[in-house]
Amino acid sequence: MATTATKTKSKAKAEPEISWLDADKDYGLGILNGKLVCRNSKGKKLAAVPKWLKETELADQLLALCDWLAEHETECRHRVELWMLRSLPIPREAVESTWADPGWSGALRNMVVTPVDAKGKIDHEQTGLLRDVVSSKGIGIVDRDGETQWIKAAQILVPHPILIDGLEDLREIAVDMQFSQVVNQLFRTVFSATEEQQEFKRIMDFQGGRFEQLNFATSLCKRLGYPVRGGYACNRIWENEVPLEARYWVGDDYPEAETCTEELIFVDEDQVPQKISDVGPVTFSEGMLMASQIYAKRKVEKTEGETA
Repeated sequence: MATTATKTKSKAKAEPEISWLDADKDYGLGILNGKLVCRNSKGKKLAAVPKWLKETELADQLLALCDWLAEHETECRHRVELWMLRSLPIPREAVESTWADPGWSGALRNMVVTPVDAKGKIDHEQTGLLRDVVSSKGIGIVDRDGETQWIKAAQILVPHPILIDGLEDLREIAVDMQFSQVVNQLFRTVFSATEEQQEFKRIMDFQGGRFEQLNFATSLCKRLGYPVRGGYACNRIWENEVPLEARYWVGDDYPEAETCTEELIFVDEDQVPQKISDVGPVTFSEGMLMASQIYAKRKVEKTEGETA
């Protein structure tokens, strides 16, 4: 790892080496970036796997492995996102022991992390972008000054962006160094409650989003990962060990009926709407994000002269 961020700009990566397995007719089969690939008897990698070769037992086994790897990567991504949404401390040893797994390292690389000691104290001064993990050194980060540091704290935190100090500095470094994230943290849209909103129990910023059919709205919610219950799109968030559920009204008429969005509320486990001032910043931000994503897909009437 380089000593400064300006020295860590990566060159174009060569294609990963493929571990070839012998197949029928002196062909070879392997996996590249989660896809089945093959080479012919002369050792040349082909643009596509021939149909007859796809139907062999070896191809079936490798395709099953591709499916498992895809599911594993999805699981790792969802787990890291959950750590971020709950701002959960993770034991450093757990990160070190899983780093060799591309599913875990891919999901964690370039995430903003903050060290946490054994007593739970957070060291905001060492917040940075996770770049490498070496057991003998610890967790390597690029900090807000573009310098490399090695964290050997007992735990690390993957904070929600609403909680990150110096977020703009880290964004600039990530853009300059072309660091990408599998889990959207740095450029995740965030919302903070205004003084006026603090006094409310419901947010009406996203009311009036019209959908030609309720089916369209509920299908959208499911694609975005938000279950729909009792007419509300729901997003359950744990913050400071307190669960609240953001609920955004999308309608409860028959599926083919037209519908309009209405209120966004935050309810506790007793289904009681909470005053916005009592809703944590992460919960509020994620509730607003849910509502904004759904509202953005509403049917918008074209004005006269506007082209499709």
